[in-house]
Amino acid sequence: MAASTLKYEGCNFFRQRLVLATLSGKSVRITKIRAKDDDPGLRDFEASFIRLLDRVTNGSRIEVNETGTSVLYQPGLLSGGTIEHDCNTQRAIGYYLEALIQLAPFMKKPIKAVLRGITNDQVDPSVDVIKTASFPILRKFYIDEGLELKITRRGAPPGGGGEVVFKCPSKKTLRPLQFIRPGKIKRIRGVAYAMRVSPAVANRIVDAARSVLNQFLPDIYIYTDHVKGAQSGKSPGFGLSLVAETTEGAFLSAELSSNQKGQTPTIPEDLGKETAMLLMEEIYRGGCVDSRHQSLALLFMALGQSDVSKLLTGPLSPHTIQFLRHMRDFFQVMFKMESQQSNQDDDAAEDGEEGQRVGGDKVLLTCVGVGFTNLSKTTL
Repeated sequence: MAASTLKYEGCNFFRQRLVLATLSGKSVRITKIRAKDDDPGLRDFEASFIRLLDRVTNGSRIEVNETGTSVLYQPGLLSGGTIEHDCNTQRAIGYYLEALIQLAPFMKKPIKAVLRGITNDQVDPSVDVIKTASFPILRKFYIDEGLELKITRRGAPPGGGGEVVFKCPSKKTLRPLQFIRPGKIKRIRGVAYAMRVSPAVANRIVDAARSVLNQFLPDIYIYTDHVKGAQSGKSPGFGLSLVAETTEGAFLSAELSSNQKGQTPTIPEDLGKETAMLLMEEIYRGGCVDSRHQSLALLFMALGQSDVSKLLTGPLSPHTIQFLRHMRDFFQVMFKMESQQSNQDDDAAEDGEEGQRVGGDKVLLTCVGVGFTNLSKTTL
């Protein structure tokens, strides 16, 4: 076992390493975790993530040294089923859910996870974006029937108090993906949410976001979600998540959340405009998936049947670049990358003016799937 143990140093990309170790069945040892910090070792949210992995697997062996600066993880089999987990409030539920989504299709039993904690914060993807932008990617791989994310309670930092129910079917194999035409933006949808603040806040956010977006597109609908009482968690907060959908079925997302209580107060109008500008930036980068979801699509491409998959993305994020290195370590999968000039887009060449608006340069990623099979699933 020791010979095949992959070794890494530092706390960066901690989740990535453990998720890929679980899928590949390879042991991983991570050392020097914040070794030079005043408070060395694993943070509470990372320990909570390890506990979540332990819940969804059967037979995993996890060793953490006394100072928490070294972790040895020998993955067991993905079991799935019904689990409940209280996520640490240092990070949002999205931190845990992103990893669960990568593992869920390969579980023995379809997973039903009840996660409690912070639903919307400034660091991790909100549950709204996961529902509106992550799920369409899963559907591209035919992971559809029984896929659900229900927000039963919202929770803002620092108190949290939110709760979501995530359900995902398990699959025997994943279909290859050919997704190289992003298409044009046809509509924008969004959710402006407000917890323990005036209902007018959500409306102010919507008006500000529309003042920017209506200059470009008529089909915009932003839903306001003002939650009251027990559904609103333990702390006040508000924010906006936006998703642009293209004619070819690509979804590009952007979101912002207010500052915590005790920090500089956030002005709803500024938040609305800034989120709209972030979405514009994401549209400019373009591609068939947004920068936050590049690694999810690439993972499922690499784990697909032994066939060619292709995906056009915008410029690769630092997270994705490291993810590609990890894919080489754990699965020996190498992606072929070709730079695509922005003016070579589908219809851009038809008129010069359109060519100006296509956005940044794109990357075409091609790989052959490793033919990963869910051994505990006998039927599709």
